[in-house]
Amino acid sequence: MTERSKAGGRPRIAASVTAAGLFGAVAVVLAMTTPWNPLPGHVPGGRVEPDPALDFSPSEIARSKAFDSAVNPPAYTGLVVGLVVIFALGFTPLGARFIGWVTTRTHRRPHPPRGDDPPHPPERLRLRLWRIIVATMALTTVLRVAGLPFDVWSESVLRRYGLSTQSWPSWLVDQLKSLGVTWVIYTIALLLLYSVVRRFPRYWWTGAAAGGFLLVVLVSFIYPIAVEPVFNKFHSLPEGRLRTDLLAMAERDGVPVEDVLVADASRRTTSLNAYVSGFGSTRRIVLYDTLLKSPPARVESIVAHELGHAKRDDVLYGTLVGALGIAGAMCLLYLLMTSPRLLSRAGVAPTGPPAPTGPRASTGPPGRGRSGGAADPRSIALVLALVAAGTQVGAPVQNLVSRRIEARADAHALNLTRDPATFVSMQHELSVRNISDLNPDGMEYLLWLTHPSGPDRIAMARTWARMHHVPEPPPLR
Repeated sequence: MTERSKAGGRPRIAASVTAAGLFGAVAVVLAMTTPWNPLPGHVPGGRVEPDPALDFSPSEIARSKAFDSAVNPPAYTGLVVGLVVIFALGFTPLGARFIGWVTTRTHRRPHPPRGDDPPHPPERLRLRLWRIIVATMALTTVLRVAGLPFDVWSESVLRRYGLSTQSWPSWLVDQLKSLGVTWVIYTIALLLLYSVVRRFPRYWWTGAAAGGFLLVVLVSFIYPIAVEPVFNKFHSLPEGRLRTDLLAMAERDGVPVEDVLVADASRRTTSLNAYVSGFGSTRRIVLYDTLLKSPPARVESIVAHELGHAKRDDVLYGTLVGALGIAGAMCLLYLLMTSPRLLSRAGVAPTGPPAPTGPRASTGPPGRGRSGGAADPRSIALVLALVAAGTQVGAPVQNLVSRRIEARADAHALNLTRDPATFVSMQHELSVRNISDLNPDGMEYLLWLTHPSGPDRIAMARTWARMHHVPEPPPLR
């Protein structure tokens, strides 16, 4: 092995070790901090097993099954088609050819070079940035268009079951807003990534890992004030008994909450929901305006759940663990994007030799004169395909951890309100109004479910009642 090949292998070894260390750290953190048993301790009479028939009428169960059967086909088909499209673009030369075609037809030089002279360095930089921007917007648009028929199909199901209140023009505007947000986030991320790749061709994984970590934290922090208002209008919960009781409950719980916001969700849905987002100065507890029509005790129960997230800083925890995982993913991305076989399969030439010296040589820093490889904007399709694959692989773990964290927030709500009967009635109302799946199968748990099912949450409330020697909520039927 030559000295040059040894030197070329050192970054890959370092990236491999770092990726293994970061993923190992994520695994250890999740194993040690995930609340695998949110209700530890002895349960007199044993734990209550979930049983939809105890609390849901036959017609409610039948409606849930019918809705699940109607909404699953577009969800599964859309997922498969989306993966097929991005994998076809990323793992074959189709994506590189498409990017080459679209960037060639959209770029217009303000001052064409004379004769055979290459573009000057500032123009080369503008050209590279323009190609990245155009490629990112074109690819994400193609993916959105490919999934649009299935989104329309899903929206039709929601309308048929009374869950959607939007007109088609309003729905289309939301789709365009979502695409615009995707353009902004992906463009910024890819511009930063490809800048690091060109600046540090051998060790770009270090900058990408650090930048990915920081970008995830930044996006999570600013999301409530920069992205959420794009889709909803928010106002403070009006003065009154409910607001006073909710803020008093937060104070009693030791959770600093300056305000409780209400989102105008009713303009697009009839479903009930509440959530907590952001952290630090951007943390907020948000209620859907549809939820305010529920009895105050039920609203307090669901806000107590959100206070559980806030007290445990679940958003910050998830952000930091996710950022750590992204940092490891950037190291893995480096290993894959420096594979000559994978690059060739994607229609991107491996990194070429340094640019020639002489009067036409680049005056930029060493390494920037290399062509092809991960620095080639045509590899963006491959990057997006690898991101899609990684996201799909990690989804079951994320969903599993999320369900346990949600169960811990449920336990917090029960400890705070000490009212399992209201908790049960609230979960019943949520499940019926949202037409939740009352008996999800294994595939749905793996791919979609970030929360326990309604019957699971109701069974947990009855288990909590047994543990704390309070009256166990009777069946609702």
